[in-house]
Amino acid sequence: MSALSARKANLKRLLRPRHIAFIGGNDAAFSAKQCADQFKGPVWGVNPNCQELGGQPCYPTVLDLPEAPDAVFLATPRKFTTNIISQLNDMGAGGVVCFTAGYAELGEQGRHAEKELITAAGNLALVGPNCYGLISFAHDAILWPFGAGKQHQTHGVALIMQSGMIAANLIMNQRSVPFSYVISAGNQAVLAMEDYIDVLAEDPAVSAIGLYVEGIINIESFANASIKALKANKPIVILKSGSSTIGAELAVSHTGSLSGTDEAYNALFDEIGVLRVESPEAMLETLKFITVSGLPKGNRLFAFTCSGGDAALVADYCEKRGIELPQPTADQATMLCELLPDIATVSNPLDYTTPLWGNAQILPNVFRTAMKDQCDMGIFIQDYPPKAIHPDNSAYVTDGLSFMSVSRELMIPSGICSDISENIDPESRQRMVDRGVTPLQGVDRGQDALANAWWLNRKRNQLLARYGKEKLFCLARAYSNPPLNETYVLNEWRSKEMLKRSAIPIPSSVLIADRETRETINAIRDLRFPLVVKAVSALLPHKTEVGAVKLNLQNQQAVIQSMEDIQSSISGSNPSLTVDGYLVEEMISDVIAELVVGIRYDHQFGLVLVIGSGGILVELIKDTQTLLLPTTTRRIQSALEKLMIFPLLKGYRGKPGVNKQKVVETILHVTELAVSQAGSIVELEINPLIITTDSVYAADALIRSRAEETV
Repeated sequence: MSALSARKANLKRLLRPRHIAFIGGNDAAFSAKQCADQFKGPVWGVNPNCQELGGQPCYPTVLDLPEAPDAVFLATPRKFTTNIISQLNDMGAGGVVCFTAGYAELGEQGRHAEKELITAAGNLALVGPNCYGLISFAHDAILWPFGAGKQHQTHGVALIMQSGMIAANLIMNQRSVPFSYVISAGNQAVLAMEDYIDVLAEDPAVSAIGLYVEGIINIESFANASIKALKANKPIVILKSGSSTIGAELAVSHTGSLSGTDEAYNALFDEIGVLRVESPEAMLETLKFITVSGLPKGNRLFAFTCSGGDAALVADYCEKRGIELPQPTADQATMLCELLPDIATVSNPLDYTTPLWGNAQILPNVFRTAMKDQCDMGIFIQDYPPKAIHPDNSAYVTDGLSFMSVSRELMIPSGICSDISENIDPESRQRMVDRGVTPLQGVDRGQDALANAWWLNRKRNQLLARYGKEKLFCLARAYSNPPLNETYVLNEWRSKEMLKRSAIPIPSSVLIADRETRETINAIRDLRFPLVVKAVSALLPHKTEVGAVKLNLQNQQAVIQSMEDIQSSISGSNPSLTVDGYLVEEMISDVIAELVVGIRYDHQFGLVLVIGSGGILVELIKDTQTLLLPTTTRRIQSALEKLMIFPLLKGYRGKPGVNKQKVVETILHVTELAVSQAGSIVELEINPLIITTDSVYAADALIRSRAEETV
């Protein structure tokens, strides 16, 4: 068995242990007692100075244990940890939760100690170090030095957190989220996020996986593990902190500022069907709905309220989140009119009005009639009053039970959602969970959960349909070596020549070495006016800022004069700069739209593509989409459709549309050039890519390379 296979087998032992050892002092004692109160198997302590630990039998060393433990909680001073880990590995233990800190989180002084720990671990499934611990609610194993509560879940959410405190806070939630596992990953010295995902994707106790991530160590491994979870129908919801900007090595073009590493993460998550949320509440509500109610087949929702105000709120939220509210059919409307009071209006959302409040005879028929057709999800807006305000809430309970009964009968994923998050008491929440209906807390987060669940199911179906259930796509990233300290910017002429050789259209043009009048006249004889003149220099990546571009030149004399004006402008701003010549090219007319198409190197993701609104809009509105390379025509098409500028490509306010296929093919050619030259190209940008009704042109281009002479 390989080391990787052995470690995976040991991680399974750690998650489903037969026996557990707790090593250390007070933290270990607390953990041992908490665990023994729930765990059915043997719990042992290890401490040379104690007869018992947390009320459990205690042994002086790990070598004295009755047998090699499946799971270990280790909370000793760092100076003892490596030797204990080595002994556990030698005796064939399963996994170790290393609560001990003082490793790589301290910087260089702790990295050496962490390397020694990794070596000592061998085939052990080592969690941490510097982590809070691990909880297996599915198997009642609590390796956690703080209060974890008591819940046994045969089916629930697995949390994998890069923050122990966030993990502890999520456990304390008052939202009735069922958890099967909670893992605090710590420094990830041996086991990384993807190792846990890989094993949990196979675990029948896992309904969905929630991640808190600050950074991913190995993009390829993470992607492969996430795809495995997607195939196993274990949706992944991720809360990722931090956004990065590109460093000084990518400061030449606009691309670096338009798309940083955070955007690349978003592109990755979209490719592998991982949902990113923006808050712990959104994560919990989404994971709860997936686990309790399941994934909806579509985005058609029927919503019920007993308030016109709630109905309006729901309608507004649904419109923002892309949730459909199909109106009742004629037959449904007729039947509902017979059931509802005269003051009610038949619609979706449906305000069934207070005369039906608590009516257990009529309300089930109202719910059934409304939801039996063209409905993928159901939601009932209702806040439960505390007894101090409303001692008798039987009408609330009755209406909720009626909705839950019909939802289960019709097998429609549904939730009862409060306007205010705290307005569903624990008893009411448990009643809903027991009946397979999700208590959704907060009308905003509740409907976020519905939209998120629909996105996850739709994305999964799209990926499985596109790539097959057995073999999903492989993320063969277009990696290149890290940029050297010295790289070279190609001037516009050389950059465009490189584009032209890759079937990327450029305007008809000539390069004029100097400003001699006769040479200029002869050179531009075959070009059509109007013309554009630009100074050519690798030291002028943004020519407009120094007056090095002249547009709409109608005759030869204007061209000659423009070169004089450009030279004068450059001399005034940068007297030492010498230009390589002057690029004279035909000016493109009848422009429909301008795009920026940029490719940049990222040390984690390799080459990254940025598509956005170009020209003068590029920095003004920052309308961009990011894709990882290599990519496909479908992904490029989808990215274009998400841009604010896309209506111009379709045809806007009477203007003609463009040949979108040609636009997509041109962008694909740009990516193919970058991938083929991944060992050389560090940065490539076309701004603008000018689009007319039938044509596409790279009007300006910049390439930065590792080699001065790029092929």
